[in-house]
Amino acid sequence: MFNGEIVSYTIKEHPTYDLVKEMLDDALLRLSKDNQENQANKLPNDKPIIHSDRGWRYQMFHYQQTLTEQNIIQSMSRKGNCLDNAVIERLEGTLKQEIFYEQTKFASINELKTTIDEYIHYYNYDRIKTKLKGLSPVRFKERYRT
Repeated sequence: MFNGEIVSYTIKEHPTYDLVKEMLDDALLRLSKDNQENQANKLPNDKPIIHSDRGWRYQMFHYQQTLTEQNIIQSMSRKGNCLDNAVIERLEGTLKQEIFYEQTKFASINELKTTIDEYIHYYNYDRIKTKLKGLSPVRFKERYRT
């Protein structure tokens, strides 16, 4: 875990493989841009880790093959053991605590999506972390690169 930034995510009403593929394609595009910046600044390229639960979408051959081809580490918990994937479990817990426990109902799916989009922007750009020396994930990455 370098900075804990949420690199990519997708939100839909129902889980599908296309949903996961869209997230993965977006993540690969962002990581490619980050690696180009790293090369320009003579920094090492990222060795990304994708955290997920054991959902069927993440166990599909095509998904796992893409991760292998792109040199991405897949982090998936063992069955029935949420402690294996503590990073994503903690993120989900933080998101639920800071969004959902304060607001129990949303007027529409679009309102929910907008709320999550806004929170993830806040999480990446404004929410400080002690382990990042009081910086947000994006600010920490920017400082690292300078």
